[in-house]
Amino acid sequence: MNTPLSVLIVEDDPHVLLGCQQALALEDISSEGVASAEQALARVGTDFAGIVVSDIRLPGMDGLALLAELKQRDPTLPVVLITGHGDISMAVGAMRQGAYDFMEKPFSPERLVDAVRRALEQRGLAREVHSLRRQLAGRGALEQRIIGRSPAMQAVRELIANVADTAANVLIEGETGTGKELIARCLHDFSRRQAQPFVALNCGGLPESLFESEIFGHEANAFTGAGKRRIGKVEHANGGTLFLDEVESMPMPLQIKMLRVLQERHVERLGSNQPVEVDCRLIAATKSDLDALSRQQQFRSDFYYRLNVVTLELPPLRERREDILELFEHFLHQAALRFDRSLPELDSQTVSRLMSHDWPGNVRELRNVAERFALGLPAFKQAGGVSQGLNFAEAVEAFERNLLEGALQRTGGNLSQASQELGMAKTTLFDKVKKYGLNG
Repeated sequence: MNTPLSVLIVEDDPHVLLGCQQALALEDISSEGVASAEQALARVGTDFAGIVVSDIRLPGMDGLALLAELKQRDPTLPVVLITGHGDISMAVGAMRQGAYDFMEKPFSPERLVDAVRRALEQRGLAREVHSLRRQLAGRGALEQRIIGRSPAMQAVRELIANVADTAANVLIEGETGTGKELIARCLHDFSRRQAQPFVALNCGGLPESLFESEIFGHEANAFTGAGKRRIGKVEHANGGTLFLDEVESMPMPLQIKMLRVLQERHVERLGSNQPVEVDCRLIAATKSDLDALSRQQQFRSDFYYRLNVVTLELPPLRERREDILELFEHFLHQAALRFDRSLPELDSQTVSRLMSHDWPGNVRELRNVAERFALGLPAFKQAGGVSQGLNFAEAVEAFERNLLEGALQRTGGNLSQASQELGMAKTTLFDKVKKYGLNG
């Protein structure tokens, strides 16, 4: 985990709070102080990467209630309690409820630093183990949701497995129909936010007059027709993921306001001056080159750089032809089940057309073709512009060549490894490498 670990100190006595922060600062341990349990809960979101040090006696919710709530949110979160004189029995009971450690006032700076260091070390190890387990579990499941054995799609799955369980903003780039929303949902579903809302908003599908209300919400009577309060998309995504599709269509004034939300982590509904704290991960998708648009001053460069922490590029289907038949058969099985039809046999003419078509609509177009084929309709009649330049034998050769190239690329040109991966005799593979003029 690359997220720096920090300490949240919950203490209503400003002198004690200052002393704790100074003691930790001298040891290069970052910390933040709040005066109540309620403020602490607002700061401990899904991706909180630190530990909590809390006094037991607090105004409002006390430290024991805070401990119970924090443990419910994250059972692995270490909480160190500070007790006053006579609270030892209470602290021992708290240890049974999951507190990591407790310190009795007055305590020395060395005692505080020692407890914090041990808690941070445990926190770091727990988060690392959690991340590794999630990545290992996710890789197998991702292959079932993101289909394709091409090197490009293997790289996409690898990147998702590596960044899904982080708080990093992700920008997904790809042509129309390449599956950008599927990727966004996988990033959400394989993160610790999976139980919280995944909120999708198509920035190109809303009139500008409704955009601000849709994203930020509004209070009753904030404008004509606003009869009651409405919670906006950002606030609804609190704790989860906000997915902005076709983000290049977001109006410039809204980009400024959205940037402010990302920086300050709170939103204000239209007609209200009361900030609402939000903790949501942002995933954006675009079919345009946002870098070029920002240089042309058609998209805010500061907003682009805020979105572009991790870039995930989805290749068009024409650049991963070795995945076409596998995807088509997957969609064909789905369509046959949905339409209650028997699975039709894939004929040579259809295979030829599948492999030779340019697929301007990408995976979405391929799914439509599979559904028509499952219904017994001419699969390509409405597809438009289908190339018939390849006969069946040529289409099969093109597919075979792509398959071999992919295996050789993944194995670094090692024929033994490539033959094992393909389930092909090494001598057969050698002959085909020579036939297609590949570098084995």
